[in-house]
Amino acid sequence: MTDATPRRYPQGVPSWIEGRFPDPDAAADFYGGLFGWRFEERLPPSAPGSYRIASVDGHDVGAIGSSDDPAAWGTTIAVDDVDVTAARVVDLGGTATAPMDAGPGGAAGRGAECVDPRGATFALWQARDRLGAQYINAPGGWVLSDLRSTDPDAALSFYARLFGWERSSVQEGPSAMLLLPGYGDHLAATSDPQIRERQAGAPAEFADVVAALARVDEGPDDWYVTFGVEDRDDTATRVTTLGGRVLATWEGPATRAADVVDPQGASFRVMQYTA
Repeated sequence: MTDATPRRYPQGVPSWIEGRFPDPDAAADFYGGLFGWRFEERLPPSAPGSYRIASVDGHDVGAIGSSDDPAAWGTTIAVDDVDVTAARVVDLGGTATAPMDAGPGGAAGRGAECVDPRGATFALWQARDRLGAQYINAPGGWVLSDLRSTDPDAALSFYARLFGWERSSVQEGPSAMLLLPGYGDHLAATSDPQIRERQAGAPAEFADVVAALARVDEGPDDWYVTFGVEDRDDTATRVTTLGGRVLATWEGPATRAADVVDPQGASFRVMQYTA
């Protein structure tokens, strides 16, 4: 989706994804080949490492950065005040880094890195100039992030108190949808005025979906990202051609999906809408 109106993310809505890789050049080659992403380096030449914004047709998808840690995709959640929310994370039993400004003079925004009480890492972002992902729910774009947990009820209790999330009755494949009441109204009033008409026939609460929750057999808990594709099987073939692996495929009521791993070991999902 590439709305003319920039998408602004209210408090408690996942707004950005970034992959961190030991070899960001190889990551850019893989994801550029898989999804057609273009990249723009945002760090000055004198700075160590790399942080590249990925885009499709000029619209931001997410980012790829350098890291000495194992390769992984992470999810960032929008907040109105990162200092207040980071303190709340700690009060609820998680951990948070000291919030820091980003960009020249803090123009991009202000963020913090967090770990929830069950070990899942995520980030907080108080947007200024950098609003978040603008190419979503489309082939090559970010669709959703899943919170994967060995105890989903315990995992959700933290985010329910932090952001007001609720579990939906909507299930897609292995995941239950998570809602932020009122998010659909926000979209209808801002970047997606036709959302109600477009989702006619879907459950009324579907417009409020912000994330998903899945049970897994082994921990620690983590956040897992899904990208949209036109054809699951063709994409799975490209994953292997580019050096990755396909772990599993499955079908939901409205989707066909594959869980895959890139050549550096970062796992993610690709999903084709069939409804």
